[in-house]
Amino acid sequence: MSATDQLVRERLPKITDFRRRLHRIPELAFEEFKTADAIRAELDALGVKYTAGVKDAPTATIAVIGNAGKPCVALRADIDALPIEERTGVEYCSTHPGRMHACGHDGHSATLMGVTSILSQVADKLPVCVKLIWQPAEEGGGGAERLVAAGVLDGRIGPKVEAIFGLHGWPGLPVGTVATKGGALLASTDNFTATFIGKGCHGAYPHLGVDPIVTACEAVINLQQFVSREVDPTEACVVTIGRMNAGTAINVIPDTATIEATVRTLTPQLRKRAADALQRRVRAVAQANGCSVDFTWNEGYPSTVNDPKMADYVAETARRTLGPDRFIPVGKASMGAEDFSYYLRQVPGCFFLVGVEPANCKDPYPTLHSDCYDFTDAALETGMTMFLALVRNWP
Repeated sequence: MSATDQLVRERLPKITDFRRRLHRIPELAFEEFKTADAIRAELDALGVKYTAGVKDAPTATIAVIGNAGKPCVALRADIDALPIEERTGVEYCSTHPGRMHACGHDGHSATLMGVTSILSQVADKLPVCVKLIWQPAEEGGGGAERLVAAGVLDGRIGPKVEAIFGLHGWPGLPVGTVATKGGALLASTDNFTATFIGKGCHGAYPHLGVDPIVTACEAVINLQQFVSREVDPTEACVVTIGRMNAGTAINVIPDTATIEATVRTLTPQLRKRAADALQRRVRAVAQANGCSVDFTWNEGYPSTVNDPKMADYVAETARRTLGPDRFIPVGKASMGAEDFSYYLRQVPGCFFLVGVEPANCKDPYPTLHSDCYDFTDAALETGMTMFLALVRNWP
């Protein structure tokens, strides 16, 4: 057993307890004040100095360990939870009704705290300066974008960052394994709202009105043809209409009908084409049916694109540190999304996946954002080991 392995295992009981304490107090984007207090209390106990909050992100916590004159490598964890009622049944279940850590950010935050506790003891021996980022509001709030704007990477808050790494617990990967790939790993996440405006009338006399519901339904089908007929079949693209709202009575044609959708792409070129083509299709369907339409496109997170050299470094580090059979190359991108993408647009880095599926798991493990998902405690060791190896073996 290496010295690093020994340090990690010595701290696992305390870090496991910390993870479970965070699990009990899930908070939504930019509301993570109890979570931030818990993180800062741990840093105080370790004697690690930190920045408590930045412009437009008061619950962010940024610490720096090591000689600021050396190259700076950043490690990031997200801290927010989701508006979901927990059904895991664990003894450390959420104490905040309607809130839970259904994406495992409690595990990410605890992993980073475990790493911090070790780095604080060996700061003078590090080949780099390490910036530790506990970031709020990954779940739709774009906390990463605010931290970038506030200067977390460019030297306004702590040293200028040369590279950044982040991790995510991943169902479907066994505990003890790590996976990633160079290039696009996760998709961009845009959305749109289209409200079709017709003319309401009695349901028995549809010829006296203009039916926005029929128009909206036709649009739902037509929009899928963008993917099947305008996108290269070898490219990935998803258009999902997740919400439709219209009408108040079964025998009345309403004045309006609204659809809302998420759009996922992997490249800036296809992202732009999707925005233009989907709006064109919506407007054409509305016109064909005698409706007008209000269309709003909302740009979300960009695609998470790993620097190829940094992805190779993560793969090499995993094989050397964990074992050659514990790194799993990712064959194709996931159409999920992550605001870690904002960091990767500014500096080289890599986002990687850590397995959370327990050994001998007989039933399918709960997916991310499930009301039954719980970050697996055993995955803390792998995450801590990887983060430590990435900074201690920096070229």
